[in-house]
Amino acid sequence: MTDLWWQTCGEGKTHLVLLHGWGLNAAVWQGITAQLSPHFTLHLVDLPGFGRSQGYGAMKLEDMADVVLQQAPERAVWLGWSLGGLVASQVTLAAPSRVDALVTVASSPCFQANEHEGWPGIKGSVLQGFQQQLSEEFRRTVERFLALQTLGTESARQDARVLKDVVLSQPFPTPEVLNGGLAILEQVDLRAALDNLDVPFWRLYGYLDGLVPRKAAQILDSRWQRSASVVFPKAAHAPFISHPDLFCEQLLALTSGLRL
Repeated sequence: MTDLWWQTCGEGKTHLVLLHGWGLNAAVWQGITAQLSPHFTLHLVDLPGFGRSQGYGAMKLEDMADVVLQQAPERAVWLGWSLGGLVASQVTLAAPSRVDALVTVASSPCFQANEHEGWPGIKGSVLQGFQQQLSEEFRRTVERFLALQTLGTESARQDARVLKDVVLSQPFPTPEVLNGGLAILEQVDLRAALDNLDVPFWRLYGYLDGLVPRKAAQILDSRWQRSASVVFPKAAHAPFISHPDLFCEQLLALTSGLRL
């Protein structure tokens, strides 16, 4: 039986599940867990095949969400960063009664750009290039992808080092698992599925993010008028790393009504 790596800590009555992004693991949250622990019971998870959750192969989004949901508390706020945002969104679609709120961070319901639709995102050629490079030099390819996530911020070099250290601190995903994650980013489109979401939904973005352009936030603001978005002006793809205090302050403000 393959088990997810799952750590629970914190003192708050409200449960908060934190899902990391592609190529990484739950250690990515280490800079904010101390600030959030007094307010939430935190659930830190390594997604299937990533970090300490070894023994899984490449998975479809629905299957990944199902595996995580099986070990989750009965009700929780679900927060997902980047690829983790898609997993948290799929959990919400599959089991809305178990979700107090959905929070996506530097994430998109559709990561791949579509010029015909005018939809902003990552060019398909970039994602395909990473898939090709993974078969050749997969560690260096992951490092290259991480560097893209911090471009433009004042602390870009330091933030990239934090992400690299997180990767190196735990078992490395297999090329199969990494390719499976890229396939999700390339193929999944949850825009229509999330149109009628009936749980609180907050979207957090970095103004300088090159992977999830701020234009996407504007389009979704118009499309999803029952959700709310926040853009961190000096952040890129990892606002909780570049601006941890501001990030926690905003998250606590958004969830204040859920933590009474």
